[in-house]
Amino acid sequence: MSICIIPARGGSKRIPRKNIRKFCGRPMLSWPIKAALDSGCFDRIIISTDDDEIAMVAEEAGAEAPFRRSAELADDYTPTVPVIVDTIAQLNLPDLTPVCCLYATSPFVTATDLRSGLECLEETGANFVVSVTTYAFPIQRALRRNQHGEVAMFDTAQMQTRSQDLEEAWHDAGQFYWGKAAKWKTTAGIFGDGSQGLVLPRHRVQDIDTNEDWQRAEQMMRLLQLDSALWT
Repeated sequence: MSICIIPARGGSKRIPRKNIRKFCGRPMLSWPIKAALDSGCFDRIIISTDDDEIAMVAEEAGAEAPFRRSAELADDYTPTVPVIVDTIAQLNLPDLTPVCCLYATSPFVTATDLRSGLECLEETGANFVVSVTTYAFPIQRALRRNQHGEVAMFDTAQMQTRSQDLEEAWHDAGQFYWGKAAKWKTTAGIFGDGSQGLVLPRHRVQDIDTNEDWQRAEQMMRLLQLDSALWT
């Protein structure tokens, strides 16, 4: 038995109603739901939401919305882990249940990604499996820019270091996290000891927090759809 939990509150500020806004012709939320359905991984796909319209869209896409999230867990400052723990409690899941937190704004996630995450969780015994990708530019060469427009390196010691000699850096791809129910209930975060990174290609990773992000993501999706060999 495996469970997918998709957090999708109604109060997004920077992109209003982004969880159900049309993305390349379909509600944003429907993209990860379809990947979850196609993966064959899940006995249930649950939406954790405080919003009736989001719940309706999710159910039309093939997910369940069996309860409404409390206001205390639906404000701008609520982190992900308490939302997943709340849903685990609502469903009364056994401790060994594999639980995948899948973000509502993950249109690039694939069924293969989700299956690979579950396989990694089971085969490695990891506490969590996190979707990750590489930075496009060495973070050791990052610049800061002040209010006057002046720039300076964060670490001047790296000024003369060749980029190919710098350690490769990774970041959370912001698509999904796998972990057993007990681990979700006993952790404050998912990036501690015992977490495995499941590598995703950069061309399928895009945060969607601003309208510029949204436009870029739609352009990426259209390119991917033009090349069915990439969209698997």
